[in-house]
Amino acid sequence: MPVVVIVGAQWGDEGKGKVTDFLARDADYVVRYQGGTNAGHTVVIGSQEFRLHLIPSGIFYPDKVCIIGNGAVIDPEVLFQELDAFRDRGLQTARLFISDRAHLLLPYHRLLDELEEESRGKEQIGTTRRGIGPAYVDKVARRGLRVGELREPGWEDRVFQMVVEKNEYIQKLYGAQGFEPEEIVEYLRPYVDRLLPYLADTSLIIAQAVAEGKNILFEGAQGTLLDLDHGTYPYVTSSSPTAGGVCIGAGIGPTSIDLVLGVSKAYTTRVGEGPFPTELVGSQGEEIRQKGREFGTTTGRPRRCGWLDIVMLRYAVRINGINGLIITKLDVLDKMPKVRLCTAYRYKGELLTEFPASLRVLQECVPVYEELDGWQQDTGGARTFSELPAPAQNFVQRIAQLTGVPVVMVSVGPDRQQTVVLREVFSLLEEKIPSGSKGPLYS
Repeated sequence: MPVVVIVGAQWGDEGKGKVTDFLARDADYVVRYQGGTNAGHTVVIGSQEFRLHLIPSGIFYPDKVCIIGNGAVIDPEVLFQELDAFRDRGLQTARLFISDRAHLLLPYHRLLDELEEESRGKEQIGTTRRGIGPAYVDKVARRGLRVGELREPGWEDRVFQMVVEKNEYIQKLYGAQGFEPEEIVEYLRPYVDRLLPYLADTSLIIAQAVAEGKNILFEGAQGTLLDLDHGTYPYVTSSSPTAGGVCIGAGIGPTSIDLVLGVSKAYTTRVGEGPFPTELVGSQGEEIRQKGREFGTTTGRPRRCGWLDIVMLRYAVRINGINGLIITKLDVLDKMPKVRLCTAYRYKGELLTEFPASLRVLQECVPVYEELDGWQQDTGGARTFSELPAPAQNFVQRIAQLTGVPVVMVSVGPDRQQTVVLREVFSLLEEKIPSGSKGPLYS
């Protein structure tokens, strides 16, 4: 049975929460492998809307095992706010496990994030100021605190010393007031007893599930173009949301992964700063923003909107080894008389078909568009590909042709049921789709 990875193929916010929730019905395990509360997934089930930041989207099914892997950073305050809110709404959370190797995010990380972002002035990255970057900095600098250490006697002394060190940094570099060490110890103390029952060697749990042939779904936060190594650096996140991040962030070998699915909107959005070649700054961009409810789940910030960037999508296919694409929010384009796909960039007279590493180059790129007829019909009621209007079918087929990857699913609305399935994902292993295979799969 397959092990499937879901990755964002753009700058995040692609609708991975809905996709994971939809596919989780056929999964046994759902695993979050990186990021922290800087991510947000919105899932709509009937008349209820749920917002997730740390907990995997499979939590809405009582029979699924949900795991937060070692690659994530855990803000205990947000974690238990989320768990308590779900329990108040009748959801069961007993089948959640948290890696004892995951790192803790503490209040001084949030303060540092805010101070560092403010110090950049006009060069701000656009972080969520949730402390994610500073928490990962501590991890890499070998100064972090792993949640498993809370089992050990004397953890209070370790936290005390960490706060003393952080205060010196905060006061001398930024001239700001830090924290009393006792304050952070007492802040953390009520969470310790609540955290410990969730802790486990989650890499071992996943390995046993693989050996037993279980269906395992890995969900990442953010997207490929926010990857620390492969994204539009420095306007990126602090972890690796690409498919390669699964191996490190969940403790699974690459040979165990069977399929990688990339999630892309039918257009492109971006939150924060950085170049955006296909951005629409006029009425069309605002129309997409309002129709698509393009406001951040975590911050509420309006997202920048533009046409679908195929150059970027092909790059994501290559970096992740994507076997199949899932197109979300097709319905947002329902009223457009014409729709566009960016197939290349023009840079100083040169035609670029590959995504450049240089942000200076990307900033000066002019998109080369292919224009297609819009469908100007409501797609929200479609449940099969043949029920989509012909121009919408053509649009989806053209994405598959230009990327060389089949489209396996299309979302036409926020609800679970507003989904057009072209191939049942957990049956794909029998006909393993090679990454970069030509043409779409339709039935």
